[in-house]
This record gives sequence, C-alpha cells and structure tokens, in this order.
Amino acid sequence: MDSENLSTIIANTINELIQNLFSSIDNNIYSYIDDIIFLNPDSLSNTNLDDFFKSSSSGILVVANALILAYLLYYVIKLFLSYYSGEQVQRPYQFIFKIVLSAIIMNSSYFICEQFINITDLITTAMQDVGNDIISKQISFKTLVGELNSILSIGGTSLDVFSLNGIIKSFCSIGLLSLMFSYSLRFIMVKVFILLSPFAFLSMSLNSSSWFFKSWFKSFFSLLFMQFFIAIILIVTLSLDFSDNIISKFLYIGSIYALTKSNSFIRDLIGGIYTGINTNLSTMKSFIKSR
Repeated sequence: MDSENLSTIIANTINELIQNLFSSIDNNIYSYIDDIIFLNPDSLSNTNLDDFFKSSSSGILVVANALILAYLLYYVIKLFLSYYSGEQVQRPYQFIFKIVLSAIIMNSSYFICEQFINITDLITTAMQDVGNDIISKQISFKTLVGELNSILSIGGTSLDVFSLNGIIKSFCSIGLLSLMFSYSLRFIMVKVFILLSPFAFLSMSLNSSSWFFKSWFKSFFSLLFMQFFIAIILIVTLSLDFSDNIISKFLYIGSIYALTKSNSFIRDLIGGIYTGINTNLSTMKSFIKSR
C-alpha cells in the first residue's frame, strides 16, 4: 500500500468519524435547545422548584419570613442609635408600610416569577408566530440546524472536513454546542434567581438593602429578555434567502456567532450577568499547562 492510498484511507476514516459525530449531535442535542432557551411555566413545573416554596417546615419562605424579625430588630436598633448619632433613617411609618408590602410580595414571589416567565413566553410565542407567518418557516433552532445541514450537505453526500464546507460546519457545530452549554447555564441561573426572589423582595423594606433587589431584578430581567433577542436573531437568520454559495455559508457563521454573543449584547444593553461559555484556545492551553 503506497503513501497516497494510506493518506486517502486515513482522510476518509476521519471524515466518516467527524460526520457521524456531527450527525449524532444534530439528532440528539440541538432539538433540545428550543426547550432550554424558550422558557415557559411548564419549565418550572417539571423541576419540583415549587417544592422549595410550598414546604411548610423547611421551605425558602420559612427562612425569608424569619428574616422579617431580623429586619425589625435591625431597624429598631438603627432608629435608637440615630437619636444619638444624628444619622438620618427612614421614618417608622415608612418602614412599617415597606416591610408589610415586602412581606406580602415576598410570600407571592414564586407566583410573581412564574407570571414574568409566562409573559415572556407569550411575547416570544407571538414573535415566533409572526415570523412563521411572514417567512413560512418555524422559528426554532431545529429549523436553523436543518437549514445549515441542507446547505453543507450533512446527511446527504459525504462531508470532507478538510474542505471549506467541512471547516464551516465544524465552526458552526462547535458554536452550537457552546450555545447548548450557555443556554443550559442560563436555564439554571433563572431557577437560582427564582429561589433568591423572596430575599430580593424583602430587601426592598430597607433603603440600605434595596440594592440587592435592584441587582436581582436587573439580572433576572436580562436572563428573560435574552429570549426575545434570540427569537429576533432566528427570525432575521431564517428570513435570509440562503443558497449553496460561500456568502450564505458565512452568513450562517455570523448568525451562530450572534447567538453565541447574545448574552454579551444584552449585558451591555441593560446589564445583568454573563452566562457565556469560554471556549477559546487560551483556556485550553492554560488547562494543559496546569496539568
């Protein structure tokens, strides 16, 4: 067997392995991205999250209600010391009104967060329906991956990973896999902020602790608002007239990159937390060196 035939066999083997990997990822992973990114009330009911609130003996609300006494004690001490130090504190009737209102909202925190998610889902669904009516395509990641595969011939003719198509498909697959990790992190963080919601609402009762509610609300809102931004990117991407040319393929890479950076765009626009996954080579090099 000469070296040319050996190289061909190796290249064909690598192409087959990579194509099987991409097909496996496409068929088993990307169809679940829609369930992770497009949150709805069912996303909460399927995870026993409400058990943390409804437990009468050890739930989140039990701890939060116990903190009301701590807030009362803190205010009384601070009010007493203010008579000697001259420090300005909020008036007693203002504090009583705030803490009563905060306690009522706090005990309804799960319902309030659920309605926030419900409103987000209704707006997103409306955007998807409008996009579907205009471009006659389902606005989803499943459709996006199907369009990508039809252009790059995945599942049809054999893909050559050493060609431009193969390189583009590799970039897109890595980008979409990064999206899966990033949106999974967002999914978890939404639930974390829901668990923190009673304490955030309670923090409104004191001027000195209200910053916690502001930070919580900005972060929680940015995580939900990201859903609208992603739906818009999908509508714009799927509305383009793609064909089997180099421009269309690079436009797809641009759309994948935009989806990857969506959290950064939202954070720059309205603030919030970062849920992206760092997949650059420098991280890998640092990890290898540390070993």
